[in-house]
Amino acid sequence: MLAEAEQIAQTQTREAREARWIEVINEVIEEVRPNLRRDGGDCVFVGIDGNKVMVKLSGACVLCKLASATLEGIQSRIIEKLGEFVRLVPVPMGGVRPTH
Repeated sequence: MLAEAEQIAQTQTREAREARWIEVINEVIEEVRPNLRRDGGDCVFVGIDGNKVMVKLSGACVLCKLASATLEGIQSRIIEKLGEFVRLVPVPMGGVRPTH
C-alpha cells in the first residue's frame, strides 16, 4: 500500500513537471513565432520524450540554412526558462502529430 502511494506521488510529480515543461515550451515558441512567420515559417511543439522536446518546422523554416541556429536559440531559451537541460529535436513533416 505504501509502495502504491509512492508510485502515485511519483506519477503526479512527473505529470506536474511535464505540464510545466509544456507551458514553458509553448511560451518560448510563442515568443519567437512572430519572427518565424514574418519570414514565412513556423515552429510547432509536437511532444516530449524524456529530455527531448520534439518540434516541427514548417514553411520557409524547412529549407532555411539558419534553421539549426533557430532551433539552438529556441533550445537555449527553453533551458534558460526551465533551469534544466533539454534537447530540441526537429521531426519531419507529416511524421508525428502534435499531442499538446
